[in-house]
Amino acid sequence: MKRTLLLAAAIVLLAASCKENSATNRIDESTVAQTEVEQTATPTNAFPQIKFDREMHDFGNIANNERVETEFEVTNTGKADLLIINAQASCGCTVPEYQKTPIKPGETSKLKVAFTTSAVGQQQKTVTLTTNTEKGEEILTVKANVAPKQ
Repeated sequence: MKRTLLLAAAIVLLAASCKENSATNRIDESTVAQTEVEQTATPTNAFPQIKFDREMHDFGNIANNERVETEFEVTNTGKADLLIINAQASCGCTVPEYQKTPIKPGETSKLKVAFTTSAVGQQQKTVTLTTNTEKGEEILTVKANVAPKQ
């Protein structure tokens, strides 16, 4: 009898403590109101959009180990700040330089790409941009016809 009474008391105590800690009882009305405001204030299509003056540049014929450079114009045509998080070249002979600060909607920035190679013949290299656009990744291409060493 004593065991049954202790077991019943434990079950009642456990049930009462679970009721007070349930997720429904812990939701604060101000938290719910704040979440609703944030959801309505943030447009779902507010991604930045990136536009380039061109996506490929041909240096033409260049000498072996000659350093050549070009600049791509990057424009934010979206409604949110554009961030270029990283610019990764496909090889060490291609070096990108980009703006590290946000590009505001409507603003244009320059992305410089330097290219130097000792490889001979037609060369094509890419620069992959990691961005905060909906797509998340953009690819620019540079190419050149490199002459043999003299």
